[in-house]
Amino acid sequence: MSSTSSKPALSAHAVFDAWSPTLRACFDGTHVTAADRLTASLCVADADARCVRTALLSTGELFAPDERTLAFALWPSSRTARAIAGGGRATLTFVFDEAFHQVHLEVRHVPLDDVPLACFVGTIESGETQRVPYARLTHGIAFELEEEATVLARWREQIEWLKRAASAAA
Repeated sequence: MSSTSSKPALSAHAVFDAWSPTLRACFDGTHVTAADRLTASLCVADADARCVRTALLSTGELFAPDERTLAFALWPSSRTARAIAGGGRATLTFVFDEAFHQVHLEVRHVPLDDVPLACFVGTIESGETQRVPYARLTHGIAFELEEEATVLARWREQIEWLKRAASAAA
């Protein structure tokens, strides 16, 4: 006679290939305030696949024009921008709704005239969320703005550039 244990799962894992409406609302370009402090880590392996390059981005630097797309901008001279341009893949990680999110993106550079940043538009290849019943994730990397008005103005301008990039990529 065998018995089956009814112990609760130690973790919950879900897979997705599109933004949920709630999550997409975080990246719709309207959350560009100092109170919206979601920080995401954008990671990409360099050309030799020996080093992972990382850029930290906020809701003021990410734009999801639809349920499968994410636009973002980086300084063109950054190692992360060069690695993405060379490889076309990146992974975005962040904490949202008490869960860890990891989103794998196929990315392409979208050059825009008169924009000082390198704009990229990515399509979700796959994503996953992970949560555990014994602990709530409350936030990931936190930040505080030094020159709030200046940064928020730049983020609002950057969201407009990302809207243009997403439109040009469509």
